[in-house]
Amino acid sequence: MRWWLVVASLWLLVILTLSDGQATKKPRNVDRRGKKKRDGPGPGRARSGHSKPQKIRLVPGPSVRVEPRVHEGNTVILESYKNLQEQHSSYNVIPVPNDPRDPVTQMTHEEIQRIIWREEEEHREEEERLKNKDEARRMRRKQRKEQAEKQRKIVEMKRREEEESLRLQVEREEEEWRKLLEEEERRRQEQRRQDEEDKKQKEAVEREVRELERKLEEERSWQEERLREELLAFARGEEEERPEEVEEEVWLRGDVFEMPKKKAEEEPDLLPAPIPGPPAATEDELGEAEEAEEEGEEKQVLVNRADLPPGCDISDVTLTCDNAKLTYFPPLSIPELRSLSLEGNNISSIPAGAFNGIPNLEWINLKKNKLTSDSVDAKAFKGLKMLRRLYLDGNLLEAVPAELPSTLQELKINENKLRGIQENSFEDLSSLVILELEGNLLSEGNVNPLAFAPLIQLSYFRLGRNHFRTVPQGLPKSLLELYLENNLIEEISETVFNQTQNLNVVSLRHNRLDETKIAPLAWFSHRNLESIDLSHNDFYLVPSYLPKSLVHLVLLGNKIERIPGYVFAHMDPGLEYLYLSYNRLDGEAIEPESFFGSYHSMVELCLDHNQLMSVPSGINEMTNLHFLRLNSNNIRSIPDEGICDPNHSGDSTMVALRLENNFIDPQKISPTAFSCVRSSSSVVLKPQKTK
Repeated sequence: MRWWLVVASLWLLVILTLSDGQATKKPRNVDRRGKKKRDGPGPGRARSGHSKPQKIRLVPGPSVRVEPRVHEGNTVILESYKNLQEQHSSYNVIPVPNDPRDPVTQMTHEEIQRIIWREEEEHREEEERLKNKDEARRMRRKQRKEQAEKQRKIVEMKRREEEESLRLQVEREEEEWRKLLEEEERRRQEQRRQDEEDKKQKEAVEREVRELERKLEEERSWQEERLREELLAFARGEEEERPEEVEEEVWLRGDVFEMPKKKAEEEPDLLPAPIPGPPAATEDELGEAEEAEEEGEEKQVLVNRADLPPGCDISDVTLTCDNAKLTYFPPLSIPELRSLSLEGNNISSIPAGAFNGIPNLEWINLKKNKLTSDSVDAKAFKGLKMLRRLYLDGNLLEAVPAELPSTLQELKINENKLRGIQENSFEDLSSLVILELEGNLLSEGNVNPLAFAPLIQLSYFRLGRNHFRTVPQGLPKSLLELYLENNLIEEISETVFNQTQNLNVVSLRHNRLDETKIAPLAWFSHRNLESIDLSHNDFYLVPSYLPKSLVHLVLLGNKIERIPGYVFAHMDPGLEYLYLSYNRLDGEAIEPESFFGSYHSMVELCLDHNQLMSVPSGINEMTNLHFLRLNSNNIRSIPDEGICDPNHSGDSTMVALRLENNFIDPQKISPTAFSCVRSSSSVVLKPQKTK
């Protein structure tokens, strides 16, 4: 077969020689029809009239040595063989014309060398550009890592400051509580000393009373004796001799026998009025009687405060009547009362003057009663100028009570029968911070968008367990947390969160949302929205266009089958908590770029109770991952680099790793597979499913 190679080479050489000869004879500027071409710019000529730099192609000669068969007298084949061998020992230079129609011209060694130098220079420049690009990429990665570390340190510093402030606050509260206890103990000791002194005074008074009674008894005996004598004298006809004395004696008799008895009936705790007697004892007895009267009045006030309905208990400034089976609002007159709890009774109405005797209330708890909108007087709460919290959960209200105090900061009307919110329902409640209206009959059709306009300080708003199909309009600008669980919400429009740029937490659990019903710009540009809960909806994909500031994303209990690539790439500083448990993720659900953008920020990742066949790619690149859940899947093996990066030189960050209820054989796991886990006891591998 080698002589066929020689023949083919000779045939190729002859063809190239003939084509070169024809090309040298044919004029350059003449086309196929024999007409001369115009000089000017063309595909093979520069605009200035000069030719473009010609390119060459180097083709290495064959490396296999060819042994030809030489017949006698065939010198041509032998010489061709030598030329072929010389060509094989070097590179073949093939000029590449700028215009395919131009003939191939021979090039000198200097021209070839210049072209080769130029291409080498271009190659070096390309390598330098790629090198600079890689260096810039490494610098950007380093900067991002430093920024993430700086952010982590700032967060850690803030957390420590908050813990320190909380500790100091707890210490201050403990110190205040200790001082209160000491003050209470001193007050009790003072009260005991006062009681002892009062007891001694009472004993002294009782002795004096007994002495006075003895004297009165003697006086009464003397008066009776005198009366008997007067009666005998009257019988003898001697009454005319001493009329004035008899009148005076009758008055004294009435004072002795009738007046003390009346005093005892009207004021049993008071001492009897002193009877006119010797002048020396009158002033002392009057002073002791006045002190005893003042003590009796103080005791009477305490008796009024303790005179409460059965089942009620008063402690300091708090009155509690929970589950006391009350059927009416109890009449109270305790001006210093601050808190009143009437939860779990059968109170069905609140009259207009119900709080007249307790005007300084700050907290009222009327949960689980039978109040209706018609039974609550429109001016019932109007006089409470210090009211801060009002709880009306578990009643039968159909509308928000009217004329609530402007000082109100927290209002709860959960589990009622509210059928609508009017424009003036929250009028003058500019101090309201917390509003809860869960478990009612509210919807976008019966809630006026202007109803929330007066709530300029509202931060916490709960509207769960209602009948909303869309997020309500007109939410306050000050809103920080919004809870809309267990509604019928099917879509999120592009403008619904435009006014709530301070929003930090949104919960939309148990609704009817999917990835196609969220407008792309609904919350994409929010810079404060850090937590979104979309659990138990109808998502098949992790939704795109999530907020840039998102840190916490919950997607439990959906139908998610795939995590699209780069879905978290735009987030800054990056997603930290991702919960995808109880979904439909399988072997092809997670792409290599699915977690791009969260490699340095992810702290907790939950992928349990899915259908994963292997450890998802990208987990080993998460340098800050603390908690990883892959339990209750179909994973059969753990690669050496599946979870931990062996090239990572930093400290171990993984705190807990759960892999139970898979198909993993623990005996086949490499010892280095969990090198990034702080402790081997933090890895849960048992039990595993049977094959």
